Amino acid sequence: MASRSYTAIVEKEGTGYVALCPELDVASQGDTVESATANLKEAVEQFLESADPAEVERRLHIRSLSPALKRCIGKLRILSGPRSAFES
Repeated sequence: MASRSYTAIVEKEGTGYVALCPELDVASQGDTVESATANLKEAVEQFLESADPAEVERRLHIRSLSPALKRCIGKLRILSGPRSAFES
């Protein structure tokens, strides 16, 4: 099986962190950036193991992603900070 990298966006929410993989629309959470990222990795792995291949391909379709996210695909990028830091 070919290896692929996905984007991880991590934001502080309350006393914890929320992690999102926008390419697959999979999210998780944790008490720290590291635990949220590890939980997201596990959630993505479980999704890829159990999802129908057509669903994976549908979610990977990137026409609606912003140009900045399109450039991130293929790389693991961990962005952390207040939500306003990501708004343009």
